[in-house]
Amino acid sequence: MSKAERRSHDDRTAASAREVSILNALPHPVIQVGADDHVRAANDAAQVFFQASATVLARHPLKHFVPFGSPLLTLIEQVREQGSSVNEYRVDVGTPRNGGERVVDIFAAPEPTGEVVVMLQERTMADKMDRQLTHRGAARSVTGLAAMLAHEIKNPLSGIRGAAQLLEQSVDDQDRALTQLITDEADRIVKLVDRMEVFSDERPIEREPVNIHAVLEHVKRLAQSGFARGIRILEEYDPSLPPVYANRDQLVQVFLNLVKNASEALDDTPDAEIVLSTAFRPGVRLSVPGARERVSLPLEFCVRDNGPGVPEEIQSHMFDPFVTTKTNGTGLGLALVAKIIGDHGGVIECDSQPRRTVFRVLLPAFTEKSSD
Repeated sequence: MSKAERRSHDDRTAASAREVSILNALPHPVIQVGADDHVRAANDAAQVFFQASATVLARHPLKHFVPFGSPLLTLIEQVREQGSSVNEYRVDVGTPRNGGERVVDIFAAPEPTGEVVVMLQERTMADKMDRQLTHRGAARSVTGLAAMLAHEIKNPLSGIRGAAQLLEQSVDDQDRALTQLITDEADRIVKLVDRMEVFSDERPIEREPVNIHAVLEHVKRLAQSGFARGIRILEEYDPSLPPVYANRDQLVQVFLNLVKNASEALDDTPDAEIVLSTAFRPGVRLSVPGARERVSLPLEFCVRDNGPGVPEEIQSHMFDPFVTTKTNGTGLGLALVAKIIGDHGGVIECDSQPRRTVFRVLLPAFTEKSSD
């Protein structure tokens, strides 16, 4: 080999090493998939994500490492056929091998040699926290409105209701129905304002160590004796969970609301079921604005149903006040849930698709430092 050839070979080797170094520096999993659907190359993040070395990844087709019928496989085939880049968002590529549910955004592009390069961008807890802060702000925006309504509407309504009751004593039966209508509607508006006034309660929460399984069992009994009668409610609990640092009554309110929403979504659903689950996620830590230390939210509580799912157009706004899909709903239930979880320093998220809607609550565990 001549000096020029040796220099050219060394340059290519150095360039290849730089490319590998750059790929390994990326925080997102990147893989190169060949025509036989085997992984030809994988950066360090991809090996961690799939819980397999590059050698093991190359030994099996990609379908071995993702769920059966995964959209990722269809996406790669689409890139090959079209010869152009394709993106897909909110795809679950989780399997027991890589830790369960793993929702990612996928970016795939073709290479001239026929391979397809795929980058997976996992939906981070930072995104969830940003949305949670938005939900919390939206809930708190009702505070001023509630205070104004209490003064400007409840007081005049009491006068209107009193006048209607006086009229009722001097009118015939036909008109008495109208005065009763006025009274009923006045009462309904007062109840709505009363519900909104909850948002203006800024008193510190009285918290203590709470057994979440006792809370969920209480909610389950209430549901099965009332609105969820006839719906199967399953439990998937981690019995080793530490206590959650929370207000018990408010947690009952949160999960009763979530289970009630799930049961209402299951109307006319065959084999309807609701699953209550608890788990410990030690890796979940969040940076909260205004706090120097990262907050640990290791306790995960989920309410899952197999109903039709939440309409896509309202999924990003479902924790905002007055957003509802119910004909007679006020749209305050989930907003109040978001406020309560936010006041506890936690996060609530919803992932919804047909036959699988999950409301996920992340909360801090009780420690001796919590009660100081």
